[in-house]
Amino acid sequence: MRYTLVTMMGDDIPNLLQNNEPSKVSSHPQATNELNDLNNLPPLLTVREVAKILRVSPITIKRWTKRGRLPAIRINSRGDRRYRKETILYYLGAKVPQG
Repeated sequence: MRYTLVTMMGDDIPNLLQNNEPSKVSSHPQATNELNDLNNLPPLLTVREVAKILRVSPITIKRWTKRGRLPAIRINSRGDRRYRKETILYYLGAKVPQG
């Protein structure tokens, strides 16, 4: 059995969703519910929340942040990361309401 390793950078996420592959994402029943809930997200998201939305590991989110592919806000003395909802929706290719 052969395996192919596919890596995605943060910039590839909108392309993945625009290249005739949204049906793969939306065909999953849970994905449909999650997409409906995107508008109900808090304005700042944790690493785990972003990882769940983008369906990647929290370590991947931290790597993308470290490499400058996904901007984060550092809070408190521990330096916890938070991500703006608008940024994550942009990476998903969703239209962000302005207001």
